[in-house]
Amino acid sequence: MLELYHSINSVCAQKVRIALAEKGLTAKEHLMTLAGDQFDPAYMKLNPNAVVPTLVHDGAVIVESSVILYYIDEAFPEPPLMPRDLQARAKVRLYNKLVDEYVHNSCMIMSFATAFRGRMLRMSPAAREAELQKTPITKRAEYKRDVIAHGLDSQYVADAVAQHEKLLGWIEAGAAPYLAGDAFSLADAAVIPYMVRLELLHLARMWDRRPGVARWWERVKSRPSTEATIYRRMTEADAAPFKALEPDPWPKVSTLIKAA
Repeated sequence: MLELYHSINSVCAQKVRIALAEKGLTAKEHLMTLAGDQFDPAYMKLNPNAVVPTLVHDGAVIVESSVILYYIDEAFPEPPLMPRDLQARAKVRLYNKLVDEYVHNSCMIMSFATAFRGRMLRMSPAAREAELQKTPITKRAEYKRDVIAHGLDSQYVADAVAQHEKLLGWIEAGAAPYLAGDAFSLADAAVIPYMVRLELLHLARMWDRRPGVARWWERVKSRPSTEATIYRRMTEADAAPFKALEPDPWPKVSTLIKAA
């Protein structure tokens, strides 16, 4: 039996939902709001980092989204989401490493500097700080604290934009239909949610002059797994933080890109 603790807007949860859909697998869902329920002691016994997703397979708990992706492919090998070719397999792992070490925190920084900033600013300073201090990952709290205070003028935003530019550069340089070759793989599953987030943050113009990225994105965006697990799962409430971003992030982001 598979169980998945997740949230609709979590980019890490989205990649796992994509992989499950590509495998034709269903899981018993535990939908979380991430408005404090991630700090519930019962949940933190499953996932001490107080993040989603968490996968439970026949009672075994698997955490960390990239680890979950590899686990799903090994536990349910058909259809395969890892290439047979060793160099292509290495490419899948490199994309996941880039996401884990750089892109994910950069996505969080951009999201909290824009779409999620308003909710945090509407909290009292004491309540906001209390929420930030609950996270077991202190560096993540530091990033959020700064971008909530300064928005796109935060000291962390320029590097966050640069890391997204690096990801887009990798995609553009690839010649294959998919990120690791001719077939959809865990690399594509890992990257798709971050592209969705850039679109939601009104930053799709970042690949206006990258035709390779545009072609790949149209190809994977229209896959049934992407449609079913991301776009059709978003309610009006899920989409609300992204509807009217003030100020529009693009002028600041485009300036940072030109200055790099």
